Amino acid sequence: VSHYVKEGSIIDKEAAKRATSVYLVDRTIPMLPERLCNFICSLRPDEEKLAYSVIFEMNEKAEVKNYRIRHTVIKSNRRFTYEEAQQIIETGEGDYKEEVLQLNRLAQILREKRMAAGSINFDRCEVKFEIDETGKPLSVYFKVSKEANKLIEEFMLLANKTVAEYVGKVPKNKKPKVLPYRIHDLPDPDKLDNLNQFIARFGYKIRTGGSKAEVSKSINHLLGEIEGKKEQNLIETVSLRAMQKARYSIYNIGHYGLAFDYYTHFTSPIRRYPDMMVHRLLERYLAGGRSVIQKKYEDLCDHCSSMEQVAANAERASIKYKQVEFMQDKLGMVFDGVISGVTEWGLYVELNENKCEGLVPIRDLDDDYYEFDDKNYCLLGRRTKRIYRLGDAITVKVAQANLERKQLDFALV
Repeated sequence: VSHYVKEGSIIDKEAAKRATSVYLVDRTIPMLPERLCNFICSLRPDEEKLAYSVIFEMNEKAEVKNYRIRHTVIKSNRRFTYEEAQQIIETGEGDYKEEVLQLNRLAQILREKRMAAGSINFDRCEVKFEIDETGKPLSVYFKVSKEANKLIEEFMLLANKTVAEYVGKVPKNKKPKVLPYRIHDLPDPDKLDNLNQFIARFGYKIRTGGSKAEVSKSINHLLGEIEGKKEQNLIETVSLRAMQKARYSIYNIGHYGLAFDYYTHFTSPIRRYPDMMVHRLLERYLAGGRSVIQKKYEDLCDHCSSMEQVAANAERASIKYKQVEFMQDKLGMVFDGVISGVTEWGLYVELNENKCEGLVPIRDLDDDYYEFDDKNYCLLGRRTKRIYRLGDAITVKVAQANLERKQLDFALV
C-alpha cells in the first residue's frame, strides 16, 4: 500500500485525515480509494501483488526459530472465506487441508501461550443484519468468532508483535527508533473494585491486586465462568468498561489486554493509517535511515486514536439505527429481555432474541416512586421496596420506535 500511496500525496493527505475505514451496517466508508483497496492492493488470487511481509520459520511447538521482514510479491493460489476455512477445520477435508490444519494447530498453541501470559479473552459476539437491496433489515443474527477467525487473528498478532519488537527492543544503552505503538494501559483500580462489587451480587469475584498476570488471569477465569449464563453479556459489558481503551502512541508502555511488551499495527495498511506509518518507518529503518520528528508522529498517533473512536461511535450508531428500523413494525409485540442499564431516567432493556436495546422510562413505572441507586445499579421503589436491578430478567412490549433519535421505548408487561 505504501508503494502506491506516497507520503504527502493527495491520496495520502485524505487517508491521514480519515485515519481509518468505517464499517457501517449497510456500507463501508473506505480510508483509501476503492480502486486501491479492492483491486490494486487487495490480495486477489492468481494476481501478482506487492506486499510487505513478515516471514516466519516455526517449529512444531509454534516457537519462532527465524523471521525476516521483506518487501515481497505475492501470487496466492486460493482465497478462502472464513466459513470455507472453518469447514476444513471441522471436517478435516477440503483444498489445502494439510496447510490449514497445520496453521490451526500452531495458532492454538500461540493462543494458549498468550492466555498463560495473562492475555485477556474477550470474545464478543457481533450483531449482524441481513438486509435487502433497499437497505431494510430483514433479520438480526450474531456472528461468533470461530477457529478460522482465531487462526488469522493469532498470526496477525504474531506479525504485529514481531515488527514492534524488531524496532522497539534495543540494548539498554541505545535509544529506540520512533514507531507508532498500539498501547493499552492497566485497568483503573477503582473501576476494578466497582466491577468486583458488581459481580459479587451474581456470586463471582476477581483479584484486584497482585501482579498484572494474576489480575488478568482472574478476569479470564470470570469470563470463562459466565460463559453461557444469562448474565454473560451484562458482566462482559461491565468488565469491558473497567478496561482502559487501547490507543496509538510513540511512547511504548506495552499492551495490557494482549499481555505483550511490544505491539503495533502492521497488518492492515488498507484500512488503518497507523499501519501505513509503520510500513514507511520500517522501510526507512531497514534502508539504514535514522530517526524522525517525534512530535509529528505523536500528533498523528493522537489523531488516529481519536478518529478510531469516531469510527467506533458511528458503527455503534449505525447498529442502533438498524435495530430501531428492524423493530419499527413490531409495535405492541412482547419480548423477554434483561435489564442492561439503569439510570435516573429509566431502565435499559436488551431483548434476548435480537439484542435490540430500548428504554423503559422511569415515568412509566407508575406503581411507586422509584429512586436510583448508582452504587448498586438499581431502581428502588420507596413504598413497595420493589427493586429493578441490572441483569434482572424482564418482559416488555415495544411501545415506540423513533428512527430520528435511534431510540426504542418499551413498556413493562
